[in-house]
Amino acid sequence: MAKMFRIYSSGQHGPVLLLLHGGGHSALSWAVFTEVIYSRINCRVVAMDLRAHGDTKVKNSDDLSAETMAKDIGKVVEALYGENPPPIMMIGHSMGGAIAVHTAAANHVPSLLGLCVIDVVEGTAMDALNSMQNFLRSRPKTFKSVENAIEWSVKSGQIRNVESARVSMGGQVKKCEEPLNSPVVSKSIGEVIIEEEEEEEEGESNHKRKKEDDQEVKKESLYTWQIDLSKTEKYWEGWFSGLSALFLSCPVPKLLLLAGVDRLDKDLTIGQMQGKFQMQVLPQCGHAVHEDAPEKVADALASFMVRHKFTEFKEGFLC
Repeated sequence: MAKMFRIYSSGQHGPVLLLLHGGGHSALSWAVFTEVIYSRINCRVVAMDLRAHGDTKVKNSDDLSAETMAKDIGKVVEALYGENPPPIMMIGHSMGGAIAVHTAAANHVPSLLGLCVIDVVEGTAMDALNSMQNFLRSRPKTFKSVENAIEWSVKSGQIRNVESARVSMGGQVKKCEEPLNSPVVSKSIGEVIIEEEEEEEEGESNHKRKKEDDQEVKKESLYTWQIDLSKTEKYWEGWFSGLSALFLSCPVPKLLLLAGVDRLDKDLTIGQMQGKFQMQVLPQCGHAVHEDAPEKVADALASFMVRHKFTEFKEGFLC
């Protein structure tokens, strides 16, 4: 089976913001942020579903090692832009932030301008691994509908921004009875899927619903998580172990956005005092910082990129 990565893109000019989502999320978690950042600076945005997430389909989807996922990023960039990719600013949240660091450190994106990591720090992440399975077990196994999943995500505080949750949760859950071989898989040719395929998927599902109605199938459709994160445990340590040193070793300008200052570990505290990266704390946010406070994240990133002369503010935008 050919590798097929779902991407969402917008914009024609300026540096590319390559957005990598967190574990269990999808590229849709960046939807509201994309609208905001695009209104502030000259840029292009590419958000991708990482392997085993969203609508991406790959062989060996169980392989979520940092090395494999970092190589995926390089291959998608190559498939999109060939041998002369435009300047790229890589931005990753949580697991996606860790993968962004691994990708940058391995030089899989040769045109890398800078690196932005959102709310992932080695010390805190490693400490949290012990309680991660308990957290995953505490989540509902199924939802009656996508609306039900959205409601849970907001009430539980997983996503504190209803506008973002309405888009994001659709990429985190799937119908329980969904067939393994979706129509998109059988039509996959290249490494990157373009968005036009979505209409086809919708058409297929509408056809399927009509067929079920014709046969008077009265089954209640339950939704479950798109990916069973508990089965990825063997890769967790590889995502986060040594991450601080790896982050500090990346030779490009770096921005670290955190939901709380308590998340800094020793290596990063020293690095920050030495001016090796810029850090900004965005209080009153949950872990999904870019979803909870897309304006604040966009402001921080826009200022960082303009300061480093990676881009310019859009005409008429008052910073």
